[in-house]
Amino acid sequence: MTSGMLKPVRVVIFSVFWALVISALAGCSFQDEDQVWEISGGIFGTTYHINVVLPRDEERLQTLADGIESELKRVDMAMSTYKPDSELSRLNRKDDQSGWTPLSEPLFEVIQRSVEIARLTDGAFDVTVGPLVNLWGFGPDARPDDVPAPERIEAMRAATGWEHLELDAEARAIRSDRPQYIDLSGIAKGYGVDVVARYLESEGVSAYLVEIGGEVRVHGRKPDGAAWRLAVEKPSEQGREVNAIVALDSQAMATSGDYRNYYESDGRRYSHTIDPETGRPITHRLASVTVIAEDCMTADALATAFDVLGQEKAMALATRNNIPAYFIVRGDDAFEVRQTPAFSSYVVQ
Repeated sequence: MTSGMLKPVRVVIFSVFWALVISALAGCSFQDEDQVWEISGGIFGTTYHINVVLPRDEERLQTLADGIESELKRVDMAMSTYKPDSELSRLNRKDDQSGWTPLSEPLFEVIQRSVEIARLTDGAFDVTVGPLVNLWGFGPDARPDDVPAPERIEAMRAATGWEHLELDAEARAIRSDRPQYIDLSGIAKGYGVDVVARYLESEGVSAYLVEIGGEVRVHGRKPDGAAWRLAVEKPSEQGREVNAIVALDSQAMATSGDYRNYYESDGRRYSHTIDPETGRPITHRLASVTVIAEDCMTADALATAFDVLGQEKAMALATRNNIPAYFIVRGDDAFEVRQTPAFSSYVVQ
């Protein structure tokens, strides 16, 4: 992180995937006026863009930039399946997981929330699908030359199951009655957003926007008193277009979809989202789902779960639990939009 990554900006529209419009803030010579400053970098194999509302103070901004980088590296070293020396990788390598293994506070918090979301979604969100993610070529392992054989898929599926994870909150420990390979890719990015948000608040930053790889959390308002405006992307492989704009001031938002991370084999498309029930990539018509929640970890996990469930089941579950969710579905001729009643109040008309 360098001081060159710090700059004053006026965010006109911020999307969950990109800053659609960023321009220099006029009047930045006024030292005591609040401005929107951007801090950016890379983590988790993607990028982050963080906006803080503060008066001009380059020393403080550099301190925040360094602190953000440190916090995100700590999350990466706890939860990465790509780093062999991460805490999660060490846990996954244990041959005997029947005994209690103490976990760091971050890793325990994320796995505990993962189990809660698994229970809510009847297993549609299952962090133990790591062997299947790897089998299909969407994890650290190399992509297979051929589509996995049915018997191999079934063998890997039989080795999964969130219900086999047992947690001890008091001891902050985990055990399983069978070896498990946990993959937190459906929730860790959102947790990283929450960690940065907590850090900023601990440093006295009362208004911010945190975005990591498309997952976002905001708090407070911009200097002009306006809410943060975020765009929901229209699924497209050709370019990025806005499908809807929402206004938030103290919420998080996450999107899951199959239109960017996939591959094709023998003319068939394989999504990176694996259905734990079948052990195979999802095949329904839901192109993307966006979820709003109080924290980004929850929004991230729910978006992943809803992507697995498909629009009809996910819509029913979200409506029943008053969860703001926005679905973009592939129709015969064009995309169709569905949203829960709880989501509509956030949409900018």
